Amino acid sequence: MTDRPTAQLSRRSLLAAAAALSAPAIARAATFPDRPIRLICPWTAGGSTDLQMRAIAEAAGKILGQPMVVENRPGAGGTLGAVALLQARPDGYTLAQLPITVFRYPFMQATPQWNPLTDFTFISHITGYLFGVVVRADSPFRTFPDLIAWAKANPGKLTYGTPGVGSTLHITMEQIALKAGVEFLHVPFRGVAENQTALLAGTVMASADSSGWAQLVRDGKLRLLVTWGAERAKSFPDVPTLKELGYDIVSASPYGFGGPKGMDPPVVRTLDEAFRRAIDDPGHLSILERFDMQPWYLSSAEYAAFAAQLTENEKTMVQRLGLRL
Repeated sequence: MTDRPTAQLSRRSLLAAAAALSAPAIARAATFPDRPIRLICPWTAGGSTDLQMRAIAEAAGKILGQPMVVENRPGAGGTLGAVALLQARPDGYTLAQLPITVFRYPFMQATPQWNPLTDFTFISHITGYLFGVVVRADSPFRTFPDLIAWAKANPGKLTYGTPGVGSTLHITMEQIALKAGVEFLHVPFRGVAENQTALLAGTVMASADSSGWAQLVRDGKLRLLVTWGAERAKSFPDVPTLKELGYDIVSASPYGFGGPKGMDPPVVRTLDEAFRRAIDDPGHLSILERFDMQPWYLSSAEYAAFAAQLTENEKTMVQRLGLRL
């Protein structure tokens, strides 16, 4: 004979379990986050990206009520954060910067490691870089035309460092070389720290990098020859842009933050809102100002649409230039 109360309890338990399984996103959104969030910076510590990410992570963590911890994974042209996302759980606790190389590298590889539009969740677009070319303060190159003139007279002997093969800095320098009719010798590094160290030591003659060089320029240790923005940098108004020097090139390399594919929409909205508010945090804005970086917020949906256009642009550029890793 069946024990009726036990049977009713069993059915209630099954119904409760089914209900819990049918609404995991709601439950997770209500409790997210309940532990620290990891934000991967695919560049070395101390550079403009690292400092920007630490500032916004601190502000976002306060908004979320849980620490957001920055983890550096430099190398591979800034794509190791994206690689980490491929293996991470889509629970919102592992995020990474998505630099432009994430959208470029798949078209430079015989066997792409990821699809930039289907293998990630786009959370928030944040900002873009100020790029430029610097030399040591005692360099004979007083201007960027001086550097180009020397390169013309000494084919293949002018060495310059960047954060890696296939980076925007590498590609832009090669575009400059093509337009100027010169040949440079590229020396790739893992990030701004190694790049600057090599320049200061005289291992390379010039460095093309994001504005992590800014303080060294202000301190008189480096000389800034040119910037790559649409307009002159606010902090360095006496330094010309590439366009002013006759090169029809503007390069800012925008970036945002993403997570693994398949994240719950409520969790994405929670993170997006935190980053949206954190962008305007005074501590974060001071870092952007320090490196002449501009706030460039896009919501999750806007960022996804922007990423689709960016991917198409990068595919076209890679095919046009015949770039390969």
